[in-house]
Amino acid sequence: MAKFGLSQSVRRVEDPRLLTGRGEYTDDLAMPGQAHAIVLRSPQAHATITRIDTAAALALPGVLAVLTAADLKAEGIGELPCLIPMKNRDGTPRGNTPRPALADGVVRHVGDPVAFIVAETPQAARDAAEAVEVEYDALPAATDLATAWEPGQPAVWPDIANNVVFDWEAGDKAKADAAFARAAHVTRLTVVNNRVVVASMEARAAVAAWEGDKLTLHTNTQGSWLLKNILSGNIFNTPAENVRVVTPDVGGGFGMKIFLYPEHVLVAVAARKVGRPVKWASDRSEAFLSDTHGRDNITLGELATDAEGKFLALRTRNYAGMGAYLSTFAPFIPTGAGTKVLASVYGFEAIHAHVIGVLTNTVPVDAYRGAGRPESNYLVERLIDATAREIGVDRIELRRRNMVKQEAMPWVSAMGQRYDSGDFSQLMDAALLKIDWDGFPARRAEAAKRGKQRGIGLAYYLEATGGAATENAKVVFAEDGLVDLYVGTQSTGQGHETAYAMMTSHELGIPIDKIRVRQGDSETLPSGGGTGGARSLYSEGQAILVTTASVVEKGKQAAAEQLETSVADIEFSATGGRFEVAGTDRGIGILDLAAVQRKRVAAGESAILLDAMETANIDTHTFPNGCHVAEVEVDPETGIVTVPRYIVVDDVGHALNPLIVRGQVHGGVAQGIGQALHERTSYDNGSGQLLSASFMDYALPRAEDLPDIDVDLIEVTCETNPLGVKGAGEAGAVGSPPAAMNALVDALSGAGVKHIDMPATPETVWKALEAAKAA
Repeated sequence: MAKFGLSQSVRRVEDPRLLTGRGEYTDDLAMPGQAHAIVLRSPQAHATITRIDTAAALALPGVLAVLTAADLKAEGIGELPCLIPMKNRDGTPRGNTPRPALADGVVRHVGDPVAFIVAETPQAARDAAEAVEVEYDALPAATDLATAWEPGQPAVWPDIANNVVFDWEAGDKAKADAAFARAAHVTRLTVVNNRVVVASMEARAAVAAWEGDKLTLHTNTQGSWLLKNILSGNIFNTPAENVRVVTPDVGGGFGMKIFLYPEHVLVAVAARKVGRPVKWASDRSEAFLSDTHGRDNITLGELATDAEGKFLALRTRNYAGMGAYLSTFAPFIPTGAGTKVLASVYGFEAIHAHVIGVLTNTVPVDAYRGAGRPESNYLVERLIDATAREIGVDRIELRRRNMVKQEAMPWVSAMGQRYDSGDFSQLMDAALLKIDWDGFPARRAEAAKRGKQRGIGLAYYLEATGGAATENAKVVFAEDGLVDLYVGTQSTGQGHETAYAMMTSHELGIPIDKIRVRQGDSETLPSGGGTGGARSLYSEGQAILVTTASVVEKGKQAAAEQLETSVADIEFSATGGRFEVAGTDRGIGILDLAAVQRKRVAAGESAILLDAMETANIDTHTFPNGCHVAEVEVDPETGIVTVPRYIVVDDVGHALNPLIVRGQVHGGVAQGIGQALHERTSYDNGSGQLLSASFMDYALPRAEDLPDIDVDLIEVTCETNPLGVKGAGEAGAVGSPPAAMNALVDALSGAGVKHIDMPATPETVWKALEAAKAA
């Protein structure tokens, strides 16, 4: 029998392996004859490379190769592509930022790869990197998103005017403008979504080896097939079967490990050049300068209301920082991904969104947990609180009267998104009750007696999941009696092994401890959509459903042969994992049947194996949503902000494993509070140096900075997939920044502070309080 059913809080089956040090990560890999590589990176934010001399480095003991842009050109290596084509508002194509794996003549941010040194040991490679002579002619750098698009600023790319790489719009401008023209009130607010360093626990690494014309790349990704396709089609111009990408265990991704990076290309080129495997592993300082960053938006929002406080329209102008190069999916994040949730859970008549992509001499920006949706939800929820203050309506009442009602489902939003399900008012009411919203004045008064300013803030969020349009799964009954489930997604800590094993156990009646989840090897499935956009469970889940159904159908045919009856008489019990002849006590267990069929095939007989591989079409995505409520306390003498209470009420559809869901929400909230109160990515405007380039200067939240995060789940079944699930992995990071910041503004409003931007560090808060006093 299956040990566990669905909807139970099952502890993760992968945890004993990971917690006892038996995980296998990329940096653990040591291949025979393996050489080691170091990237020499630019110390300049913007400069012309006038000379590179590698002779002294090559002469050092143990040095095998030093690659420069000239070597890549000589071998015909392609550039790293941005996979998002885009039209500007005027119909012209977006700008292009050609990105070789090593800087060719010009460096455009501190950390830009300049040379790749391969040696017998990491120390020998580091010594050789010191010996490479590079001369730079420094150029002016543009590092401030707020001004980089203004005329007269230094040009990151000479052919991209005012550093505007795209100028894009969506929504109905005419309808929105008409609604604003008849509005009784318009609220305007500019908010900053601060640039963040992803800082996954495991840094990036890669090991490449060649066997003839075939490349095998081991690296920590969020999906091997994307890299396989880019490496074969864009970089090496070779048939896809000549590239294999293998992803072992991954210690955190958060979007940052989806993309192709220069180091993936460089280890592959170097391994072919030196004729042996080559390994590169980032250290933490290098990660700050080379991993894609997240967020980096400055957005003006305008919200129009009628005389009764009903939302008429929303207009936004978003300056979205892209960094120095357009990363793999970067233009899509603030545009297609971010704007589709601008309507959130509210009944706007019209929305117009204007997004301006801005280049700066900084690390490229791409998807980070939530990928555009946190930024949009942040703007909307901050705007609603500001509107409530300006028109004198309670902030809860203002939300309530504008929320889309459950009876209106399915609802098509002002941004054209079809919400299949949702009971937004119920979730908000549950959150208010759980936090004891009505009892907050007493808690505020108690805090005041202690000299603290206490505030409460609410944010209702709506997330829109996304990702590849298909997903694959394969079930193989192995020789050792276990069952291998091959999947096209990639766990980076979410608990996939447990969730997928639970599903397979439920469908086939096989105990969880007899199911092995296999992932990350591009040779095992024809394709895989990878993990991103909170797509894994509903996408891979559908693939598992169709694949296990195929297993059952094959099993019925095999069982009919074994039990000498017709297929029509065979019934399968998922509870017991048995095929039985209807109306009799004759039957055979699925594992026993699979073993019999394997033996028959091994003996040369014609027999039906139960193994199956199927593809699921993912026609629609999901809209997880929920309500976050935070309480904060401010010490006015120091500006220090603490978060004594935090609650979440989420609708992620059917919760397959509530324990895992709550864990995902906890992690997302921690990252959101980190962005709101701690994490500041700071560049020097003159030199372009990253000033917050280590954990000495970049503040991730510690355990003492976070409260107990209380999560309730209210299931409103999703109508667009057979599992009834909605994505959960990114939801915590979507609702937490506006909840925390709305609470902070509430705490400071009594002192005259009406607005403050992230990150609200003690210095920032103290200065805001002092400025309010002076005013």
